[in-house]
Amino acid sequence: MREVESVAHSLGVQLQLLEARGLNEFDGAFAAMARKGAGALLVVVDPVFGLHRTRLVDLAAKSRLPPIYGVREYAETGGLMSYGTDPRDNFRRAATYVDKILKGAKPADLPVEQPTKFELVINLKTAKALGLTIPPSLLGRADQVIE
Repeated sequence: MREVESVAHSLGVQLQLLEARGLNEFDGAFAAMARKGAGALLVVVDPVFGLHRTRLVDLAAKSRLPPIYGVREYAETGGLMSYGTDPRDNFRRAATYVDKILKGAKPADLPVEQPTKFELVINLKTAKALGLTIPPSLLGRADQVIE
């Protein structure tokens, strides 16, 4: 969150942090966003949010907030866009580690790796519903465009 706050500050964007620890807190969080005049929504990757992604996507649409998510499934569910690591690539890389360990490598001797493949998914149906035009330059960079 420090990184997000730092980037928001450098862009001159006011960041409002809201927490929702479960489904029963989502409505209140969206009501708070409306009261505070939020202009967009960033949903961080979280198991609780993942369990209820359809509800989050629906609330964002109802609130007319353009959201970005960290996992592609949100955009596939109807969210505006997602940008994050490619989970399939992460699983393939994890399988490589499992293979090395099963062949005798000591886990402590294996290097720690950071994700190297990220993907951008844009849902044009949602953009249209929100009255947004996605610039062609951004569409050209997307790994997947949902029409």
